Amino acid sequence: MHGVINIEKSFGKFQDTFSPQIVGELNGQNVMLVRCEGDKVPWHAHTGEDEIFLVWEGTLRVMERDKSVTLHTGEFCIVPRGIEHRVVPEGHVKLILFEPVGISHTGDVKAEITKERFDRLEG
Repeated sequence: MHGVINIEKSFGKFQDTFSPQIVGELNGQNVMLVRCEGDKVPWHAHTGEDEIFLVWEGTLRVMERDKSVTLHTGEFCIVPRGIEHRVVPEGHVKLILFEPVGISHTGDVKAEITKERFDRLEG
């Protein structure tokens, strides 16, 4: 075991929005925390990966072209690979993401929020 990660304390270590922070890794997946605010996520898809959105705090609308769901604190949904989607936070939202190492979080779409690499939170 490599120690305990306190999620709320980890969120307290950064304020940037749409900038996923790696807090752990398991089985080829990054465990990341991200703060979201504003309508900035472009329509995109991930051809090889499903994507999970787990809301730690707040309300998040997850949209596909033909439907949408609204997630609240403690809820999650999975967007299957290949499905075009975007997310829109209502106010400030804290998310936990589990994504394959090396994934482009905006798929093949380059946008103002696209990161080439993710920062790692320490301790």
